[in-house]
Amino acid sequence: MAAKKRRTASSARWLAEHEKDPFVQRSRKQGYRSRAVYKLDEMHRKLQLLHRGMTVVDLGAAPGAWSQYAAQKIRDGRIVAVDLLDMEDLDKVDFVRGDLLDPAVRNRLKDKLGSGADLVLSDIAPNMSGIPSVDQARSIGLAEMALHFAVEVLKPGGNLLVKTFQGAGLDEFRHEMQLRFRKVGVQKPEASRSRSRELYLYGSCLKEP
Repeated sequence: MAAKKRRTASSARWLAEHEKDPFVQRSRKQGYRSRAVYKLDEMHRKLQLLHRGMTVVDLGAAPGAWSQYAAQKIRDGRIVAVDLLDMEDLDKVDFVRGDLLDPAVRNRLKDKLGSGADLVLSDIAPNMSGIPSVDQARSIGLAEMALHFAVEVLKPGGNLLVKTFQGAGLDEFRHEMQLRFRKVGVQKPEASRSRSRELYLYGSCLKEP
């Protein structure tokens, strides 16, 4: 009973904080699907990620804020998005529901991409267990999955932006990205909550195999 009360109190505090969050309020006013859009917006403005006519893959896309933002920037380009959860339709976004670890899902995405992608975005995070070592291992595993998929589908010179978390395995993952891309940098956008350990690694210019 005490544990249930603690979870209820914690949920109430999170909800109260969420409702007061300026990024949440701003996303509602501007018609975006989540506050996460402002993470991508800041990183786009710093890195010039998105350009007209690009082909973009959005991994872990639901509820769709990143796809929504990217579609505005690429104009006549195209977006292929995937998530385990369902996502409401968006113009210029071709959505696949499924697990990226499923070969059938990966093949569907590759078929839709045709000649490949210019940019892979991954905002995937694990369902948190509350056990730090387990959650960190899961997050690095998801980042590695995104990296391996990106290497499969990116055109030469393509780019990857992937969510990671500070902790065990991050240095090794960054080294793995450095083997694949000509330049790798770290981003911590303002919309990432200060207490969050999340970081984004940006790999630019995929090396030739």
